[in-house]
Amino acid sequence: MLTSNLKDISKFWIAGINYKKSDAGTRGQFAIQNEQSVSILKGALADGLNEVFVLSTCNRTEIYGFAEDVSQLIDLLCAQTAGTKEIFRELAYIKNGHEAVEHLFYVAAGLDSQILGDYEIVGQIKAAVKFAKERGCVNILLERLVNTVLQSSKAIKNQTELSGGTVSVSFAAVQYIREHVLNIADKKILLLGTGKIGKTTCKNLVHYLKTRNITLINRTVEKAAELAMELDLKYAPLTELSNYISQSDIILVATDSTEPTILFSHLEGQTDKLILDLSIPYNVESAAQHLAHVTLINVDELSKLKDETLAKRQAEVPKAQVIIAQHMAEFLQWYEMRKHVPVLKAVKTKLKEIHKNPLFIPLYNNSAHTEEKIQRVINGMAFKMKEQNQKGCHYIEAINEFIATGTN
Repeated sequence: MLTSNLKDISKFWIAGINYKKSDAGTRGQFAIQNEQSVSILKGALADGLNEVFVLSTCNRTEIYGFAEDVSQLIDLLCAQTAGTKEIFRELAYIKNGHEAVEHLFYVAAGLDSQILGDYEIVGQIKAAVKFAKERGCVNILLERLVNTVLQSSKAIKNQTELSGGTVSVSFAAVQYIREHVLNIADKKILLLGTGKIGKTTCKNLVHYLKTRNITLINRTVEKAAELAMELDLKYAPLTELSNYISQSDIILVATDSTEPTILFSHLEGQTDKLILDLSIPYNVESAAQHLAHVTLINVDELSKLKDETLAKRQAEVPKAQVIIAQHMAEFLQWYEMRKHVPVLKAVKTKLKEIHKNPLFIPLYNNSAHTEEKIQRVINGMAFKMKEQNQKGCHYIEAINEFIATGTN
């Protein structure tokens, strides 16, 4: 078990799967919702692991944490997923120590995203860490690391064009419609799911396609009504889903249901339909793709769309890497100094004890300067430890000599 306040960076792990080696269907088996995340974090604390968080998006599921062995983290994660440990390990990437730290920097920068420079990942990292912290699974080291990672990401956003232009899965969906559908104004559009992705997609539909011939349906009808009012659109309750599927020409699905919401039976015998499934796991029954009148596009296919914006972003990668290197070095320097704090505190305490010893009182005729002298010794010791990267114990003899002789 790990119990110290400051963990050893060599025990920092990340294990995950993403779009590079797994399709959306497989990733859906490892998608983590809040309820599952709570169970993972509770399990971590029960195992003595108190620096852990889980990041689950449409493109990745990753668990980060300090552990003696990465198997502890993988076991916790896979105990809550439909997918097995065997499948996870077959597809997973596992990184440790400095490599794991660097991976988090790259993820937060959007350098590891399916769509290069995707800045939405920052909000997802913040939410995941906040969720873990509220449950006692984020402490000194992990919090400092994440804060530095977020500073790096912000600097990249402000100082480069890595996230320039408009490219995201939700925008790619709108772009696909614009390129493949004629007379959009005449088409009836159904948007199922008004969460974060659904809301963004809806606003993109209105802004880029210049249409309001859109009906919103959400499990919680109030949320659909709120967005409909904001954008001057129509909305309907979930009980009317079948009717609106029948009426619609274009259907966008952005729900977080663990089971398909749009079924083969909803689409059988209907008119031609373009369906874009932005959900992970998929929320359109897979058999629907075999219907001749249905064109079904999922998130993986949308993410392959390339344009000039992505080419420009690629040119910004070296600048982002320089910024990451700077912030990572800053974090590691802080980490090295934090490791010395217990030694510095112990030495300072010992010097105060020595000063109070009657044998040493004659050496300190001016007691007003004692605290200053001790602090000067500690500052000098800290400087040497930082510059020479040596342990504090190498200086104890020199400090004792300083105290014994009263040398300034």
